[in-house]
Amino acid sequence: MKWWGWGDPEKRNELGETAREMLRSELGAAEPTEVPPIESVSLPAPRELPNAVSQAVGPEAVVVADADRLLRAGGKSYPDLVRARSGAVEAAPDAVVLPSEAEEVASVLQACAVEGVAVVPFGGGTSVVGGVDPFVGSHRAVIALDLSRMNACEVDRTSLIARLGPGLRGPQAEAALAAEGLTLGHFPQSFEYATIGGFAATRSAGQASAGYGRFDDLVSSIEMATPSGPIRTLETRHTAAGPALRELIVGSEGTLGVITDVSVRVRTVPVTKRYEGWIAEDFEAGAEVIRTLAQDGALPDVTRLSDPEETRISLAMAGMEGLQRSAFETYLRLRKRAGGCMLITGWEGTAEDVERRRSISARILRNGGAVSLGQAPGKAWAHGRYEGPYLRDELMSLGYFVETLETSHTWARYHELYDAVRSGLRGALEAAGTPGIVMCHLSHAYADGASLYYTFIAPSVPGSEIEHWRAVKTAACEAIVATGGTITHHHAVGRDHAPYMQAEVGEVGLSALRALKEELDPGGIMNPGKLLTSVD
Repeated sequence: MKWWGWGDPEKRNELGETAREMLRSELGAAEPTEVPPIESVSLPAPRELPNAVSQAVGPEAVVVADADRLLRAGGKSYPDLVRARSGAVEAAPDAVVLPSEAEEVASVLQACAVEGVAVVPFGGGTSVVGGVDPFVGSHRAVIALDLSRMNACEVDRTSLIARLGPGLRGPQAEAALAAEGLTLGHFPQSFEYATIGGFAATRSAGQASAGYGRFDDLVSSIEMATPSGPIRTLETRHTAAGPALRELIVGSEGTLGVITDVSVRVRTVPVTKRYEGWIAEDFEAGAEVIRTLAQDGALPDVTRLSDPEETRISLAMAGMEGLQRSAFETYLRLRKRAGGCMLITGWEGTAEDVERRRSISARILRNGGAVSLGQAPGKAWAHGRYEGPYLRDELMSLGYFVETLETSHTWARYHELYDAVRSGLRGALEAAGTPGIVMCHLSHAYADGASLYYTFIAPSVPGSEIEHWRAVKTAACEAIVATGGTITHHHAVGRDHAPYMQAEVGEVGLSALRALKEELDPGGIMNPGKLLTSVD
């Protein structure tokens, strides 16, 4: 993973000249930036750890080299990347600790609780909401507890349950399951680097969530080490015994303890995958046809509807110009359509199942006014489904501020939320003197509502990038809260959304969660400043 950006250091998602010219035309000139050499990056000097911490795992499992600390000095949020690219990282873990089993995790937590050392559980480091920022607070030091060595996989084929280590990255888990002819089917955009423990800790939602379920739907049983001791749920999740502890652990974001073991429901690897493109008449009509699909039980496994701005920008970024663009527009005119919104659909399963479900979905799509574009757009989406973060790196290097956020609401208030957040983003960007492009798509749908995922691009403000980001992010979050949407659908709360947790769960609910933290983590060592407490 790049220390200054996303993914493979050798990989780029380079923009073509057509896309660059479009950005210059719409946003004006931007000031390109260069990534400083890693040797020039300044980190705070590491504080010395108590001997008890290294004794818990052995000295060979405690790493203090600056390069290792830098890789775990944050996640991949816009502020995290700005800090890394600045060459002066203000906070970093004092050491990286790599346990190999649950017993070592428990020993580390006990030692850290006694010695007053903060612990940040670290998986793939893919958080985009400040979820792994190494905030030390009043503690004497802070460690990144890297779980990458905890990567076992055991399969119960009779029950179709897999027991997975929290440090398994998405591709590692899928490879291990594929050897048994199975799949988890959880493919968020962060799939290549995010881990099983991270999926559970953040209530992740994959791009095929309609077919496979969100990660919290997939968890069968789970184990967590806490400073007060271990918690483990039963192998069976089908119980009426009080509030589900599983639900308290899933989504806890490392603030209560460290997830050490996850059992998940798995399925047979699909024989057939079919992805298609459609054009909806407009965003409202597209959302309405998706609502019908969801409520009629005919929702494709993958459903992604872009609003007009995202559709326009996506086609421009893909370089669809000249004869190719003319042919596309002619195709739409022949079907009495002058424009509209791009809709990607996908079905996975046996050949017979895919054909049956696609036939039902296609009929509803056509009845809702959607026009088929065939399989080419769907295949293009599937080919580039993990490329977005690489594109963000490229845009930042070109001098642009680019960020994403997501929320969800009921169908009855879906468009109210859509308009409110879009208006809040545009207003904040204009107030900052950086009018930008604001795009949105629907990417997860349910019978009662759906999510909204915004992407916005504007010229950056050199020297004030984080202040610029904070003003725009605050405007969007306040619009979400005012409209009654959730502060996060699948990115989690982390540090960035913690100020809005009371609006999410209420004063009494927040007090109850804090009481739980006090019981499990009385010293407050677990991932300080996230979820239940906020820091500047």
